Amino acid sequence: MPKAKTHRGAVSRFRVTKNGKLLRRQTRLNHMLEKKTSTRKRRLGREVEVAASERRSVRRMLGL
Repeated sequence: MPKAKTHRGAVSRFRVTKNGKLLRRQTRLNHMLEKKTSTRKRRLGREVEVAASERRSVRRMLGL
């Protein structure tokens, strides 16, 4: 059986913490930023944990 390959797009989008949590960037911080408040932009700049329903597929793409 061939070696399992890591999904390169997933590697750039997700990060694994020391405790094994999966983190991702939030959406809506690429354009039309003038109309968004500083508070909202600051909140969107933080990484958040991947939803429970998506964890399995993300882990498979990362080869974990």
